[in-house]
Amino acid sequence: MSNNLFWQESNITRSHREKLIGQKGKILWFTGLSGAGKSTIANLVEKKLNESGKLTYLLDGDNVRQGLNSNLGFSVEDRKENLRRVTEVSKLFLDAGIITINCFISPFNEDRQNLRNIFLDDFIEIFVDCPLEVCEKRDTKGLYKKARLGEIKEFTGISSPYEKPQNPEIIINTDLYDINQCIDIVMDFIFEI
Repeated sequence: MSNNLFWQESNITRSHREKLIGQKGKILWFTGLSGAGKSTIANLVEKKLNESGKLTYLLDGDNVRQGLNSNLGFSVEDRKENLRRVTEVSKLFLDAGIITINCFISPFNEDRQNLRNIFLDDFIEIFVDCPLEVCEKRDTKGLYKKARLGEIKEFTGISSPYEKPQNPEIIINTDLYDINQCIDIVMDFIFEI
């Protein structure tokens, strides 16, 4: 970072923004394997929050990688940079008082712990848990098949590890519950925000 950069303070703070929109900003972080149901659940949670008058924004891994992070691959270094950039965007949304919904595989415990250290009490980790074999059966994008054939390198769950969260606030077993039950699990937990 340049020694010639200085943080510009603003007269309007996060608390001013939250008071204006009548809510507290939060970070909902959905993590899990590809095909576990992160984006599906997150979309419907966002819809419920919106219907209840909450201001939200959803950051989805595939969408972010088509714009902001289009120059990144899937090496460990690129995954870390992907999350670093998303974290910076999420910090801006949080400062605006927005409930920010993040859907990223985010496979490493160290990275998720860093998120927790950055966002503190505003961070809600949601582990969308689903066995690999079920995720593979749901493979609507054909990614697991390509990974098994060696066409996709460093694919989480196949040729790259996924470390299950150690202490998430919410665990959703999408192989055991239907979509409405999954949404209810999240909404029951975050009802007060």
